[in-house]
Amino acid sequence: MSRQALAEAVGVHYQTIGYIERGQYNPSLDLALKVARFFGLPVEALFSLEPFQPLTDEVYGRKQ
Repeated sequence: MSRQALAEAVGVHYQTIGYIERGQYNPSLDLALKVARFFGLPVEALFSLEPFQPLTDEVYGRKQ
């Protein structure tokens, strides 16, 4: 999915999505909930106060 498509779906500028992806911007609660609803996931599956483990660590059982 492109940043542009997600941005249009949740009503923000595509650069906002890029900033969120890079950790340079914390979305408002409203925006976080819209993104979560778009993907059909709970908000805590997408956003956290603690950094997420890389998915490859989860899949391949690597520990840091």
